[in-house]
Amino acid sequence: MLLTDKTAVIYGAGGSIGGAVARAFAAEGARVHLVGRTLETLEAVASDIKDAEVAVLDALDETAVEEHLARVGDVDVSFNLVSRGDVQGLPITDMPVDAFLAPVINGTRANFITARAAARRMAERGSGVVLTLNSGSAHGSPMMGGTGPADAATDSLVRNLAMELGPRGVRAVGIWAAGIPETLTIEKLGKVNPDLNEAAIQGILDHLSSLRMTRRNPTLAEITATAVFLASDHAASITGTFVNVTGGMFPG
Repeated sequence: MLLTDKTAVIYGAGGSIGGAVARAFAAEGARVHLVGRTLETLEAVASDIKDAEVAVLDALDETAVEEHLARVGDVDVSFNLVSRGDVQGLPITDMPVDAFLAPVINGTRANFITARAAARRMAERGSGVVLTLNSGSAHGSPMMGGTGPADAATDSLVRNLAMELGPRGVRAVGIWAAGIPETLTIEKLGKVNPDLNEAAIQGILDHLSSLRMTRRNPTLAEITATAVFLASDHAASITGTFVNVTGGMFPG
């Protein structure tokens, strides 16, 4: 198994992507710590994983994150999958300031707090990997509001972390993933646009697939398999970059 004896802390583990990643990590032998704001969703994921540890906290809370990692001890993998509050589907010129800035502020803060806390501990031991995920929209994607600027901040943070931490044995890597069919549900998208129905969502997915070089959208299984590989020692030479699992909408 690729992650045997590794300790992984997954922030946002109660979400659809976070839960899938947690299960995949555990299946590959990792000791998994599930972190999020909602106990019910975390426990639902934990029920599928033997000996999973659950912690309810806000990744925007610097003190809470530091105190939790102090209890965890040695960390081999830190993966931030916390939702940022992205608002999409409106032209930027029509967006309220707070709606535009929410993913930029929340995403940058959560990624910085969790990455810094883990990286400090990893650097002391001389090994570890900090993972993150975004849509790759920093390269330009209309009607995405603050998602592009938030992704750009994450891209830059990962690359700068990699440059600083590489000499100390710590890697920083990201995954670009957008338009995963299993996660684009009416329940999720309806919070942003209540007028969407199944046909509209299928239209979105068809449009996304038409933009990709592979002409198909990535699956959740492909995302988790990529995350497992990047967290493993097989990817020991990969750092400071983003693996494109969007199917090629954006250059790598």
